[in-house]
Amino acid sequence: MKFGTSGLRGLSVDLTGRASALYAMAFGKYLLQSNKAAQGDVILIGRDFRESSPEIAGNCAGALVSLGFRVLDCGTVPTPALALYGLERKAACLMITGSHIPADRNGIKFYRPDGEIDKADEAAITRFAAEIEASGESVVSEPVAVEDHSAPCLQLFFERNAGLLPARALLGMKIGIYQHSTVARDLMVDILAHYGAEVVALGRSETFIPVDTEAVSEETIALLKNWASTHGLDAIVSTDGDGDRPLVADETGTPLRGDLLGLISANFLGAGTVVTPVTSNSGIEAAGSFRVIRTRVGSPFVIAGMEEAVAAGKNLVMGFEANGGLLTATPFDINGRSVRALPTRDCFVPMLATLSLAAIRKEPLSIVAASYKLPFAAADRLENFPVETSVALMAYLRDSDANLAEFLQPVGEVSSKSDIDGLRVTLRDGRIIHFRPSGNAPEMRCYVEAESEAAALQLLNAGLTRIKRWAEAR
Repeated sequence: MKFGTSGLRGLSVDLTGRASALYAMAFGKYLLQSNKAAQGDVILIGRDFRESSPEIAGNCAGALVSLGFRVLDCGTVPTPALALYGLERKAACLMITGSHIPADRNGIKFYRPDGEIDKADEAAITRFAAEIEASGESVVSEPVAVEDHSAPCLQLFFERNAGLLPARALLGMKIGIYQHSTVARDLMVDILAHYGAEVVALGRSETFIPVDTEAVSEETIALLKNWASTHGLDAIVSTDGDGDRPLVADETGTPLRGDLLGLISANFLGAGTVVTPVTSNSGIEAAGSFRVIRTRVGSPFVIAGMEEAVAAGKNLVMGFEANGGLLTATPFDINGRSVRALPTRDCFVPMLATLSLAAIRKEPLSIVAASYKLPFAAADRLENFPVETSVALMAYLRDSDANLAEFLQPVGEVSSKSDIDGLRVTLRDGRIIHFRPSGNAPEMRCYVEAESEAAALQLLNAGLTRIKRWAEAR
């Protein structure tokens, strides 16, 4: 188990029981010793629909109660709903979720009373866990009875999203909701129906289905295209498992890029400063009147970039990741009211901003997306790719320009490179290819940009092929 780009992750069999309780106890001790919380304070726990999540939530609750905290159970709620409720109550939170990764894995996202933990917090929690282990201190992992606060948590989040658009803003639109096993599935129905959309619920599952909104699988795309055609839909929306990353598909069932959703959201909010990782589309800088700050991949880095912008006196500061998850660091005036900052990934603002833009323009989503004229981008990953192989490949590519040129020789000639997070290479003909190991799973990711969709897919396939052949030749 280790912290990655989004919380603590590990195999479910390793997390259940003492291990999750150990990290919850380490988090609790960190809160107490850093004076971020005191005994008797409330800590909120939410979870996704994975089979292992209730047990892990119980283990964490037992450990935190043993330290003197009052634990409230928020149940199966979207991560941004839990985070918002935590900010409202000035309470720390734990979200039990593995997000989009396979069902045999799980994780824990930690929130201080003032928001998502950062990399320094992660290091401190890891250190406290090691100290507990070394001392032989008893770790309580038995579940305890806790109060149910799922209703007020969901109600607060519903009220936030129910006021973002004018009344009946989506009237006349027929929108499919791919419900699968996301904790946001019922809330999406309620919110879209509130705005007057005709809602069609699709693909609800009682077993966990991992949906990666950044690298949508061919199987998922086939489902979306079939539903779009069969039901005559204007759009299909969905999220990942814990409801913090949006998926929006157009009237043909084709998913829109997450960074396009982020860009639409920036214009919707009237952002002054936008913080986004290096993996987001290179055309964003020219697509709005806002200032753009680039970071490494992961919400902790985006949050740090937003905090630096706020400290420098910037207003209307927001961020988004290439997966479309939106974060706000300052309040925004939306639809005639001030909406408080929510500095953690949220899927609802990008979803609503994009759907409402199509409704305002009275144009199909495919036409709306094409109007931004961004470079064509694509991304995919090699799953179950050994971490040690990823480390060796990145070390090889970074070792010398000759190694990088040799590796990419069948693909194109190197013009320049960036090493902010992974290796992002601009080729002589202007195409971009970016190699990056996942920060929280045994996966190797590849991101590309090119002048056409066909060229982007061809470059993506070539990049993934080069990675596989290099690994096989080791």
